Amino acid sequence: MTRYITKRLGRTLFTLFAVVLATFGLSQVAYSDPARMIAPENATEATIESIRASLGLDQPWWVQLWRYLVHGPDIQGVPSGMLTNWPPSLGYSYHSQRPVSELILEKLPVTIDLAVGAFVIWMVLSVLLGVTAARKPGGWFDRVTSGISYVLLSIPTFLLGVLFLYFFYFQLSMNGFRIFPGGGYVPFNESPSEWFRHLILPWLTIALVEIGVFQRVVRSSVLEVAGNDYIRTARAKGLGPNRVYFGHALSAAANPIMTLGAIEFAAILGGAIVTEQIFGLDGIGRLAVTSAQGGDAPVVIAVALVGAVAFVLFTTIVDIITHARSGK
Repeated sequence: MTRYITKRLGRTLFTLFAVVLATFGLSQVAYSDPARMIAPENATEATIESIRASLGLDQPWWVQLWRYLVHGPDIQGVPSGMLTNWPPSLGYSYHSQRPVSELILEKLPVTIDLAVGAFVIWMVLSVLLGVTAARKPGGWFDRVTSGISYVLLSIPTFLLGVLFLYFFYFQLSMNGFRIFPGGGYVPFNESPSEWFRHLILPWLTIALVEIGVFQRVVRSSVLEVAGNDYIRTARAKGLGPNRVYFGHALSAAANPIMTLGAIEFAAILGGAIVTEQIFGLDGIGRLAVTSAQGGDAPVVIAVALVGAVAFVLFTTIVDIITHARSGK
């Protein structure tokens, strides 16, 4: 087990380093001259050169990469002590001249609240619907849930979000029922009720799309183990259907469900770009979009790195758990 964990962690570190290299390389191609993008419209060439030098953009790409990995860009006016501590600050934003880590930490609570809430909703409903459908495959409930899953899979996330806003915000507000807000975010510690009201529609937008996938995965996984000897033995001992399916069968079928759940949860933590844009949530995804549009390469790289860290962290944890469950 120790050997497996060591090898898995080694692959994790290699993956993160590869993501940094790939993202940095793509940013060099996409933003060939960030100084010109940052400079005012009427800036002279001397001004652009000054911006380029202050951001270290006049250095070779390998020097820029090394500075980013070890110190972050050397921006004039930033105390040198802030650039020499490790771990690095993930660089400094070209626009705000603030550490990128600060910008991300400001946006991260919104994305975490969005991801966790949606994850709980889709996992609970997917398990309930999937296991219930697997108890009588081909029955009316199985056919109904299968049809709903196919419909949810065919609806794009942005369309579902717009429909939710139109019916539950615009139409209800026009008729005097102001139940759901049109967007924004309220921290939980300020008002739990407002926090819930502002997030319930974004949660459902993500969760319903995910249920279309997860309900089918849960159903298929449970059906694969439902015919095993220990399941038949449990039935022969007189255990009730709920205990057989929600206990024994679901436990045996948990590995693919956990793996897919970790991947999807990490993807949302990396930035639910569409959902955050539609509902005006100032999270990681929205930060990535505005930074990409403005040519703020350090922020774009850092957001990609956050998504990669979330992905490899959760998949590594799940891999270790499934490896331990297999008894190898």
